[in-house]
Amino acid sequence: MTAKYSVAVLGLGPMGRATARILLAAGVDVTVWNRSAGKTEEFTALGATAAATAAEAVAANDTVLLSLIHYDAMYGVLEGADLNGKTIVNLSSDSPANTSKGAGWVLDRGGRFLTGAYMTQSDDIQHPVSRMYVSGPAALHKELQELLELLTPTEYLGEDYGVAQLYYQANLAMFHAFLISLEQALAMIQRSGGDIDRFLSLRENEPQSLKDFSYFFAEQVKQGGWGDLANLRMMHAGAQHVIDAADEAGVDSAITKTIQDYYQRALDASDKTGRVVPVHQIFSQAG
Repeated sequence: MTAKYSVAVLGLGPMGRATARILLAAGVDVTVWNRSAGKTEEFTALGATAAATAAEAVAANDTVLLSLIHYDAMYGVLEGADLNGKTIVNLSSDSPANTSKGAGWVLDRGGRFLTGAYMTQSDDIQHPVSRMYVSGPAALHKELQELLELLTPTEYLGEDYGVAQLYYQANLAMFHAFLISLEQALAMIQRSGGDIDRFLSLRENEPQSLKDFSYFFAEQVKQGGWGDLANLRMMHAGAQHVIDAADEAGVDSAITKTIQDYYQRALDASDKTGRVVPVHQIFSQAG
């Protein structure tokens, strides 16, 4: 580290705690604040300074990292703080529009703003594949890059404050569907007397397979969409087979029924329009 940093970390949930621990281990001067004061004790033992109020933490540092439940929480936390000349890096999750609104709120109070979003497995922000999506002024990202990359490598995505959240939330849309479907799959194996470890061994090549699927379907979307009527009927029928297997195991199959419904809606739209309507267009019509 070529510079000595002084940083406030506001919010000590799982991601805030991970952030503070890594910065302290890297020799950064860290001030911590949390609405529940008891959470700061772990970090004062590691050398952090605990602030009695968020305003006090902001006053003591030029750079403030926020790790809150959503952007709405930022307004109450920072309302009493003097933001003039301060740099706020909001690592909280929210929608692109709410992010842009929050950036404007900080700028109106004389602060600088950078959007950060951890793309990581839980709070393991230093996992080899973890990244921080960043957007906002390019010069500000360059200024803070060394500090932020003490935490995890950054992916700078552009000047638009909301764009980091756009890519982050799109990734989470995939992750939520994957995680719930994985929970369903494991329940099916377990309830049917199967071996979970054996199931996992059958999926050991999955990461590359998922990447290949992503590239294939992305290219199909750019060309109008994947599948003809036979494909849509096949996927609808395939979903029914998953539903049947889950039902036989006594496992809730609601998530697969929801997935099947998208194929049914694509089939219905195709029948109505007289042309194939791919599933990604059903999502686009949802609004």
